Amino acid sequence: MQVLICLITSITQQEGHKHRKQSPLSTRLDISSHNIMVNHSATEERFLLLGFSDWPSLQPVLFALVLFCYLLTLTGNSVLVLLAVRDPSLHRPMYYFLCHLALVDAGFTTSVVPPLLVNLCGPALWLPRGGCMAQLYASLALGSAECVLLAVMALDRAAAVCRPLRYTGLASPHLCRALAGTAWLGGLTNSAAQTALLAARPLCAPHQLDHFICELPALLKLACGGGRNTIERQMFAARVVILLVPTIVILASYGAVGRAVWDMRSSGGRRKAVGTCGSHLTAVCLFYGSAIYTYLQPTHSYNQGRGKFVSLFYTVVTPALNPLIYTLRNKEVKRAARKLLGSLWRGQVGQ
Repeated sequence: MQVLICLITSITQQEGHKHRKQSPLSTRLDISSHNIMVNHSATEERFLLLGFSDWPSLQPVLFALVLFCYLLTLTGNSVLVLLAVRDPSLHRPMYYFLCHLALVDAGFTTSVVPPLLVNLCGPALWLPRGGCMAQLYASLALGSAECVLLAVMALDRAAAVCRPLRYTGLASPHLCRALAGTAWLGGLTNSAAQTALLAARPLCAPHQLDHFICELPALLKLACGGGRNTIERQMFAARVVILLVPTIVILASYGAVGRAVWDMRSSGGRRKAVGTCGSHLTAVCLFYGSAIYTYLQPTHSYNQGRGKFVSLFYTVVTPALNPLIYTLRNKEVKRAARKLLGSLWRGQVGQ
């Protein structure tokens, strides 16, 4: 037994001596690996977008739905712009603003959908900080422009219903261009201010978002450092302005429309007014309902799991529905579409 104990002790000492010889090399490798990781994280800050990876069985369905909505958005809005530009009967303020809305929707969806489709096809998506901030700026600018543009369209509808005899003079081409320019400028300015405020703040690790886009409420949950509450209040005030001011304009406009329709004696006039404003009011409810839920709640109470489904609705589904909402019950657009198809058919037959 003593011989066995001595043998085990000797083997243990030899193994310990061997490990002590290898430990300097092992330590150097560990330090080198750690330095590489530190240098990589210092030179390139990246964000992990989990997307819908927590719903693996739902990803194929979402991929098909998102791709279908994206193609429908591009096709429907392109056709809408083409009709409004080519057909002289659509050269009116309502369709001028509708063209701008179509361009905003197409750009808004394009800023979101391609990375989302990549995310739904494979593992979670990594985005560099610059790419994340660029996506935030583009989506926030186009979304803010749509907020203002929907308010401008509500003013246009109110003027058409409440002041039909003076409408042509009120909605002059110069004023329409100024209002459309205000919508674009307001969206770009709001986005630049909020993106700059966020980009100046340090974002705490891990840079992981339970979302499919770099959306402002999700990124704000990563903000850290001194003065965080002040920055959040400033950004919340900006979101209140860009969402609630247009909402007040829309409510006031449709309040005036409601009074004008109530005072109408002709049932045909009532039906025409309701048909003219109904499509726009539907688009407003779809967009503003989800946008207000996403952006007008405190950062600490924002739930990314629910938020990404709401964001999916207003960034992907609503832009696909807008061309259908504005054209299905619009006789003038249908007439212009039939005219365009007829001219294309005659051109092919003539060749």
